[in-house]
Amino acid sequence: MAQDVEVAAEPREEQATGAVRLDAVRQVYAGRGRRRGRDAEVVALDGVSLTVAPGEVVAVVGPSGSGKTTLLELVCGLQRPVAGTVEADPAVLMPQRDLLLPWLSAIDNAALALRVARVDRDEARRRARPLFDRFGLHGFERARPHELSGGMRQRVAFLRTLLAGKPVLCLDEPFGALDALTRREMQDWLQDALAQERRTVLLVTHDVEEAALLADRVVVLSARPGRVVAVLPQPGARPRASTDPAVVALGARALDALRR
Repeated sequence: MAQDVEVAAEPREEQATGAVRLDAVRQVYAGRGRRRGRDAEVVALDGVSLTVAPGEVVAVVGPSGSGKTTLLELVCGLQRPVAGTVEADPAVLMPQRDLLLPWLSAIDNAALALRVARVDRDEARRRARPLFDRFGLHGFERARPHELSGGMRQRVAFLRTLLAGKPVLCLDEPFGALDALTRREMQDWLQDALAQERRTVLLVTHDVEEAALLADRVVVLSARPGRVVAVLPQPGARPRASTDPAVVALGARALDALRR
């Protein structure tokens, strides 16, 4: 039973698109566990219900193995639940690793979703170039991935996600591999980027402070099988600072829910 009633995001000046609804979702993987010397089913999610309003940013936190990535893949249509229903507007997944192709330039990596959609290379680059200006990558369009810092690589991966053109963004630990200083810089950068884009976002993270900083609500999952044990609204408006009392308080509440 969730500890808090779900609260919809505050109305925004610009109309946002993209909605997500999970109702009593259960997901099971066969043959991934061992019990008494035999293969056994692993229940990843059990009875998960969640609604995300258009334009809302919802963070999902939980222990390792609680089904967070599974939840994102269900929303993106990469899996189907064994029980329950998933209703979502078109969604795109940004995985934990940037997965940039080493033989492509930064701009061609960012435009990859357009190229997959059979957009001409010159046109794909034309569409991607303004995002390099907006998101602090101007001058690095021709750089190869090995010439970019970790934070810059994540920005390129995020631009690739945006250029897929989906109203729902599913971000799976986007900054998990970065050092602490770069991670904090990227959190501030992502706040600004999301404010410009007005997309619906599901963000998976192990960092309760990151969740409290970036999200309108924080959903806490139990250990496997993942169940919703708390839905914590963030009363403060975005953008926020990590030292804001509301951010600190929400992070503490999320951590307390994880420990129960």
